[in-house]
Order: sequence, then C-alpha cells, then structure tokens
Amino acid sequence: MIPVSVLDLSPVPEGSTTADALAATIELAQHTETLGYHRYWLAEHHNMPGIASAATSVVIGRVAAATKTIRVGAGGIMLPNHSPLVIAEQFGTLATLFPDRIDLGLGRAPGSDQITAMALRRNHASSDRFPEDVVELIGLFGNSVEGQPVRAVPGEGTHVPVWILGSSLFGAQLAAHLGLPYAFASHFAPDALEQAIAIYRERFQPGITDRPRFMLAANVWAADTEAEAIRLKTSQQQAFINLRSGQPGKLPRPVADISAVADPRYVAMADHALSVSATGDPGQVATGLARLIDRYRPDELILSSAMHDPAARRRSYEIAMDAMKSLHSAPCTAE
Repeated sequence: MIPVSVLDLSPVPEGSTTADALAATIELAQHTETLGYHRYWLAEHHNMPGIASAATSVVIGRVAAATKTIRVGAGGIMLPNHSPLVIAEQFGTLATLFPDRIDLGLGRAPGSDQITAMALRRNHASSDRFPEDVVELIGLFGNSVEGQPVRAVPGEGTHVPVWILGSSLFGAQLAAHLGLPYAFASHFAPDALEQAIAIYRERFQPGITDRPRFMLAANVWAADTEAEAIRLKTSQQQAFINLRSGQPGKLPRPVADISAVADPRYVAMADHALSVSATGDPGQVATGLARLIDRYRPDELILSSAMHDPAARRRSYEIAMDAMKSLHSAPCTAE
C-alpha cells in the first residue's frame, strides 16, 4: 500500500471557536495515528476566520507533542512570508524536539490576499526569490562549515526533509531541478495536475532524493451512506464558494441540498476545483481512490476531509484508511 497521509487546515466550523478547532486537530491527529496514517500536515493561511493553523510551526509542535509515531509537518509553509533563517530555526527546533518526525513542505503563494501579505512584512517581490530561498533554507539544515557567517541554531545538521508544493508548473520544474519530492495541490487546483506530474517526472535530476517522489492531494468525503457523504461535502462546497466570492468565513454547516443555498454556476465552479476527490459510502470511496491512484500513479496520497462535525471527519478518515487497505489486499487479476 502506498503511504497515505492527512492534510488538515484546522477548520473552524460555524458555531465553534479557534480553540475548538485546534482541539479537534489534536484529536484527529491522535486518531489518524492509530489508524496508520503516515504523515499529518498542516497548512499556513492568514486572515481567514475559518482556518486556525496560521501559526503553523506552533500547531505542528503541539500535534507532535500529542502523538508518538506519525510524521508531522507543513503542507505547507509559504516561504515568501518568511526569511529562510527563521524557518530553519523553527523547524530545526521542531526536528530537535521530535527527531525523525518533522517534514517541511514549501509553497510560493502568500497563503492570503496581498494586503495580508504586506502585513506579514514581506514585499511583493519576495516570491521571485523563492528558488534561492529554498536553496538557502536547505543549506541551513545541513552541516555547518568552518567560517559560515550565519547558522541556524537549532537547525544545522537536522537535515529536515523538504518538499516543494505547487498548484502550477513552476513548482514541478523547481522540484525536478533540485531533486526534491513534490506535492501537487490538486485538492483545490486540479487544472495543471497532469502536466505538472509529467514535467516533474521527465525533468527530474537526482539531488537530495535519487528518484522522483510525487504526492497527490485529494479530497475525501466518506460516510456510512452516500447521502450522508454528499451532505457533509456541502460544507466545503459552501466554503469554497464563499472564498472565491471574497467572503471567507467559518466552515458552514452542511445542507441537504447545495443548490438551495448557492447559484448552480458557483456550485459547478466549486465542484470542478474539488474534483480530485472520492465521495460516498465505503465502497464508493474505495472505487474513487482506486481511480485516482490508477490514473496518476502517486508515490503517496494525502487526503483532506473538511467537515463541520469533527466526529464525522474522524469517521471519514477511518473509512478512507479501510478503503486503502482493501485496495492493497484485493487480488490482482490478469487482463
């Protein structure tokens, strides 16, 4: 079975607080660890009432402290918002506290709007330095050399595994050039997925890793019945429509019929963006995940399951893991 991991934005449901969301994140991390998930990644977003993981490294530390074996990391840190030294110190500290359990995924987008990006004290051109900043950051995780003017302490010598994240072709090209593992944000931006995979695999030059390693991000809305899974999915559909309409908020409550609360054109837009997904009862989710794996041949799968009810979200990850195990154990048949 290919490794399967968790992507958590620590969603803040309507009627709940950020404290509730962070508590649900800890509970989900502990639960998915017992289920056998490989990694638990959190994402950096700012100025969003519905996402509680803005201080991503802090939340990662809390999740790592509350678990024992699951790898914990960022999916991702938006490097243009920070200096490489600060991130090297933060994740070097995490790697020192939790050896061999910390990952660092790096993205080029701000994870916010431009006004918020400026409030983070970085200029508009910072994203242009992304390749150089990635190289600098990796160097700070390496062994120190005599006369090195700037050192990350903690950080140096930790060799924190670095992934490049992307939703366009740029990240695929950079990851291939640097010989780094690559994760595509297909759970919300599927349009360039196939081309990005092809570029990454075709242009890969051995570097930190000796072969391409591709992680596919997918949504999963799983429940004991198809009707319940479709209902639970409406929370994410509404949230995506609200975000694209310039009205981000907390994760909405699910509704019986999404067409009753949203214009069909917006629903179609959301469904396209969220199309790399598996929705339904256990059998349908197994079929959906099998199709994604067969089509894209990922080395790893990372699943996002945003739901208003934390208990339903935990159940969704249970069903998804059972589905992955069923695919692994299914007998092969000759064509």
